[in-house]
Amino acid sequence: MIKRIASNIFYPIAWTVLIQVLLCLPGSAIPSEGFFFNIPQLDKIVHVFLFGGFTGIWCYYFFLKGRSPGKLKTIFFLVYLFAAFNGIILEFIQRDYIPNRSFDQGDIIADLLASSIAYGICTIKLIRTAK
Repeated sequence: MIKRIASNIFYPIAWTVLIQVLLCLPGSAIPSEGFFFNIPQLDKIVHVFLFGGFTGIWCYYFFLKGRSPGKLKTIFFLVYLFAAFNGIILEFIQRDYIPNRSFDQGDIIADLLASSIAYGICTIKLIRTAK
């Protein structure tokens, strides 16, 4: 199923758009009550899911295109860099331009950690498979 999803450019692009939309929603549009919102650090879990998923789905998309291992290493690193910079930039955008949102270094750490782990897994597993 993951192969079918990642092989179509629509899904990686949709995941990218989803991140941009969710992280640019005004704070008033984000529910703050309910069962799930009693979970401590839920926003960090969401960031891990979003940015780990972003890195993983884009790396897998490019892997399925049949590129050489050397080319994949470069592409995977560029995907990781994009994810990392995107996470950092979105925090500053939230602080400066999105009503009722704030800057959180913990969110940046969650983004970087998730994209780093996904990058590492993809590099080890997928490039080994591509050889």
